[in-house]
Amino acid sequence: MSNSTVRFPNPHELDRIPGTEGWQRMYAYQQQFVTDDPVRKAYEEESFWFQNSMHWPDPMLPFDNIFFESAFFSLSQYNTRIFVLPPVRGIDTRIVNGYVYLAPVAVQNPVEIRERVRHFLERGGYYYEHWHEIEAKWERKMRGLIAELEAIGIPALPAIDDKRIVTDAIGESTGYRLIKAYDTLLDLAVRCWQYHFEMLNLGYAAYVTFMEHCQNLWPNIPTQRVTQMVAGIDVVLFRPDEELKKLARKAVDLGVAEAVRFSPRFTEVRQGLERSAAGRQWLQAWEAARYPWFHISTGTGFYHYHKSWNDDLDVPLSSVCIYIDRILRGESIERRLDDVARERDRIIDEYRCLIEDPDQRHAFDQLRQIAATVFPFVENHQFYVEHWFHSVFWNKIREVAALLVEHGFIAEVEDVWYLKRAEIKDALWDLVNAWASGVTPRGPGVWPQEIEWRQGVLAKFREWSAPPALGVAPEIIQEPLTVLLWGVTNDSLQNWAAAQALETGAGHRKFKGFPGSPGTVEGRARVCRSIAEIAQLEEGEILVAQTTSPSWAPVFNKIRACVTDVGGAMSHAAIVCREYGLPAVVGTGCATRVVKTGEKIRVCGTTGQISVVD
Repeated sequence: MSNSTVRFPNPHELDRIPGTEGWQRMYAYQQQFVTDDPVRKAYEEESFWFQNSMHWPDPMLPFDNIFFESAFFSLSQYNTRIFVLPPVRGIDTRIVNGYVYLAPVAVQNPVEIRERVRHFLERGGYYYEHWHEIEAKWERKMRGLIAELEAIGIPALPAIDDKRIVTDAIGESTGYRLIKAYDTLLDLAVRCWQYHFEMLNLGYAAYVTFMEHCQNLWPNIPTQRVTQMVAGIDVVLFRPDEELKKLARKAVDLGVAEAVRFSPRFTEVRQGLERSAAGRQWLQAWEAARYPWFHISTGTGFYHYHKSWNDDLDVPLSSVCIYIDRILRGESIERRLDDVARERDRIIDEYRCLIEDPDQRHAFDQLRQIAATVFPFVENHQFYVEHWFHSVFWNKIREVAALLVEHGFIAEVEDVWYLKRAEIKDALWDLVNAWASGVTPRGPGVWPQEIEWRQGVLAKFREWSAPPALGVAPEIIQEPLTVLLWGVTNDSLQNWAAAQALETGAGHRKFKGFPGSPGTVEGRARVCRSIAEIAQLEEGEILVAQTTSPSWAPVFNKIRACVTDVGGAMSHAAIVCREYGLPAVVGTGCATRVVKTGEKIRVCGTTGQISVVD
């Protein structure tokens, strides 16, 4: 099968879901496939679109669109307008039945590519040369942004405004401050994503450059050999899990392990621990770890319902108990950093010795060093953005929602996510205008019915099986994030196309993905789609998931291997498995639909091959 024959459904010929007519009003008009504009329709049919199930595996509610739009606006601007990556511009986006699709925009003209190289060497080179100082500045900016977010107050609307507005001649009402607070929340959300991609694309670009250099030197070098050359890192995203390990050790050292394991409910555990001095000491350590390290999402952080550990303390408690159990059994809970680093250095030396030309060896050393320097940021940024910032942001919007509940605009706080951010702004203007003039707002007669309809539509969306891709695969995929993060390559597209037969029960139950971390194992599969299902994982099972989250870190001490539907060499699952020395196959496109919990499977992280051996 050649790349040019890999075809997926036409985006304009997808089946309509009965009962969802009019769903398009829940999303931005530019995010939708169109049939009434011949030029745009032709562009959409000629483009290749893949579903971003790594970050948005489920239908997206209208408000959650804020981070989707902000992310790809920011990603694309850095590619196209700021750092000017030579082979690619940005990524175009669409939404179909609530599911998000992406299309990398390539640069086709060789003359334009050469001109872009000049700009990239100057601009990207500056960041590479000053990486550590810019990264330190970036962290200060993000911490300042989060502090600004945490400080925002959502004011209630009083019957009579504060007298200080008169005595201090403030000249601004509480109604105005409410509108301003909401505007500031949205501004910070967009600015957060401006920072997110400030350095990230460069991190992936450096890795792509190093990989291409290795492939030019050794055309048959396995991809994971290149990834292993930058393994053995210690990043901020591992810190929350390390805090849980510290709490487990402290529980054992203080003699309160049984009290910590008394109940899966933290409220009950807290009550018991407060009765002893040792217990209170442990609780102090727990509270010290919570800020900021428990601002870790239980999912990707892109959905409002991905609560953080601080929102559900039972989740980190469960992980602490896992580590306590291992300690009491005399097992190690440490990451094998030394083993990974030794293997990294061995592989580097092995390949470096094969380079006879001094200039090529110098280039290899230089490119590997740049890739190793920028690599930690690829993981670190997630803690500050998708986890810490997003967790605080979702709860700030819940404060806005509580005000709308108070005034009858919505029935309950969680209804707010069914409104677009501009619709919430309209509702707030309706509210403050009615408050200012002393009349009844119209919103309570509009939004509850609309939300009820949208809830029904989203329920039907969840029953729809979204295709992994739409359109015709391009001759070559070069956008760095598309290849390394999502694992969308021409080879993986062929694997996805072949896997469609497996999902309908046809063909042998063997399929391929992206080799994420080397090694071969057999074991029982455990298909997990949520943090609740993760708790069911048993020792020695193989984790099969759409994607993984940093909050799942403790399970990597239990599993034998990991398989995911989406992801590439730099996806979270691939990186963590390399650090833990576990085999991983990522970007299969279909593992959670083909494999069933309890089935015995063979996973080869070296070749990307997966077989159901039952």
